Amino acid sequence: MSVAITSFKPNLKSNKIALLSAMAAAMLITSGCQSLKTANATHQSGTMIQGQNSEEPQKLESFNITGKIGVTTPATDSNGAQGGSAFYAWGQQNDRFAIELIGALGIGKTNIEYDGQTATLVSEKTGTLTADDPETLLKKATGWQAPISQMPYWISGRPAPSDSAPQLDEQNRLVNSVNGEWTASFTYKGSDKLPVKISAAQPKGNKVVMTINH
Repeated sequence: MSVAITSFKPNLKSNKIALLSAMAAAMLITSGCQSLKTANATHQSGTMIQGQNSEEPQKLESFNITGKIGVTTPATDSNGAQGGSAFYAWGQQNDRFAIELIGALGIGKTNIEYDGQTATLVSEKTGTLTADDPETLLKKATGWQAPISQMPYWISGRPAPSDSAPQLDEQNRLVNSVNGEWTASFTYKGSDKLPVKISAAQPKGNKVVMTINH
């Protein structure tokens, strides 16, 4: 299923094509049993410099990334902890984004779009759903929780405006940040400035792990 990004400006059409081509390439690599390599990534957990903001990375206003996302929900009285995963391709321009998911957390191939005001989700199982924000939409469609609105900042290696207690390493890279009930940690490869993995968790047991190919 492919959904046109009608809410985006026309010059984003080429970005969507490139985005989906990148995802197709990522899927071919994955099908060849080559997993996303984060083994060589270094999680800088040495000296934490809380509140430091000199030379802080700027938010990326436009990006195309691919990777894999895994989501875990806590156990309930009737069920144990639940989990699911999906390969994704994410295209972002300013406050607007389009995400395509394959193996999408139990609801089939899925497209999520956000135009800055309304989020829309289309999947083989749910049909078309809308909500005011992507977090509400994802929970409505799947029951999963994920800090989607903060991700464009975290993908850029910087805290979201609503974050508290960000911690940077000696290279001024964000390594931990807190947003509401979410606590996020960041993994980097070598001396790269952009994270290759983001792990976010809530005390009640919700957890999201996202690997990133920039």
